Amino acid sequence: MAVKHELENSLLLDDDGRTRRTGTLWSCIAHIITAVIGSGVLSLAWSVAQLGWIAGPVAMLCFAIVTYVSVVLLSDCYRYPDPVTGTRNYSYMDAVRVNLGKTQTCLCGLFQYLFMYGICTAYVITTSTSMSAIRRSNCYHEKGHNAPCEYVYTPYMLIFGAVQIVTSQIPDFHSIEWLSVLAAIMSFAYSLIGFGLGLATVIENGMIKGSITGAPAATRAKKLWLVFEALGDIAYAYPYALILFEIQDTLKSPPPENKTMKKASMIALFLTTLFYLLCGCFGYAAFGNSTPGNLLTGLGFYEPYWLIDFANACIVLHLVGGYQSASIHVCRTLVLEEVPKQWISE
Repeated sequence: MAVKHELENSLLLDDDGRTRRTGTLWSCIAHIITAVIGSGVLSLAWSVAQLGWIAGPVAMLCFAIVTYVSVVLLSDCYRYPDPVTGTRNYSYMDAVRVNLGKTQTCLCGLFQYLFMYGICTAYVITTSTSMSAIRRSNCYHEKGHNAPCEYVYTPYMLIFGAVQIVTSQIPDFHSIEWLSVLAAIMSFAYSLIGFGLGLATVIENGMIKGSITGAPAATRAKKLWLVFEALGDIAYAYPYALILFEIQDTLKSPPPENKTMKKASMIALFLTTLFYLLCGCFGYAAFGNSTPGNLLTGLGFYEPYWLIDFANACIVLHLVGGYQSASIHVCRTLVLEEVPKQWISE
């Protein structure tokens, strides 16, 4: 009986004594796309407009390569010291601790949580902006494009916060797979809508707008500032290193988790870069130097208003999932069971 009981436990538990992980290549891709593709994809047209037709697409490709290289290196740090059979690191800070020591972990934690704070704040602002854009789109449709359709964002921030209180009851990444799949579908939906509207506008204009050097500026200093701002927007649209270990921790083994993670990252980053190029380039081709900061919330398009409403609703649903991915990461590194025993003794 004891042998049978141990056999049953070995089938239900992983090598670290936790419930056996069931994540697959496709669930991993969904988590990555949820983390990477955000509403920032809709501001990439503005970034391309500042950089021009050559530097804009090249910058996207370069950041994609840098992101993939960092993912390849980090995925081998999920287990330590051996990347296949070593002890699991459940979070980014765990990996820093075992590789670099306690002092560097404290510094890493400081910058990490400042970054996550900024990410979550951006999610709240972007969600409220998209919800307000739905109302403005309907107002412009009913009263005309010159109507005074401005609304405050505070009520929408409160609504988003209330929704997050409910969805925060989801315990971990293992239980959030369905939300990640939904969020990934939503991100593809509004990205395709942004791309489709840009393509339709290019066809309607009968020409491709833009230039090699990008939008002009009043001074060289102003142009340099806009270029760096555009590069910052593109850089912000790619990385997911801070939640890479949480995603990798959902994967079943065999095959080795690092091998699945690398393959999923390659597929996800290829799809992400493709969508970024389509949305960014066709948005710039449609509006040229007058490209808005956001194709949907900036109301670069007014019609069809119902499609704009649907796209902004997709942004809201996607950011609900994205916010949960970030918050689960924060909670996992704060709970006591994740704190190494030697830290407690100290």
